[in-house]
Formats: sequence, C-alpha cells, structure tokens
Amino acid sequence: MKVKYDKQVDILLIELSDKKIDYAEETGSMIIHFTKEGEPVLVEILEASEFLAEVIKASLKGSMEVAI
Repeated sequence: MKVKYDKQVDILLIELSDKKIDYAEETGSMIIHFTKEGEPVLVEILEASEFLAEVIKASLKGSMEVAI
C-alpha cells in the first residue's frame, strides 16, 4: 500500500494495489478506482484536510464516550 498527499489540490491518494484500473466510482468526497473484477485499486480522498479533520474529531469523540 502506498499513501501520497498532494497539498496543492488537497487530495490524499491511497494505492491499494498496482493492478490495472478499469473504472471508477465517486461517492461523496471519495473516488474509488476498481479492476474489471470489482477489486478496489486506488482511493482518492478529495478535500483531504477537511475529511481527515472530521475523522479525527469523530474518533476523539468516540474515545471520550468510551472513557466516560
């Protein structure tokens, strides 16, 4: 797995394999690229800084609820 961040366009790329990409689907702030067999190959997270801030915020909230 390879992870790259492009600060200029605020996109996080998560490469899951080096297989050939056949098609992509966009869902919310993510674009997921698949092989012909439907296996995910690459995940693009658009507006990555905002997305990751929300993930961290939700994770911290979950940790605090467990601690209480």
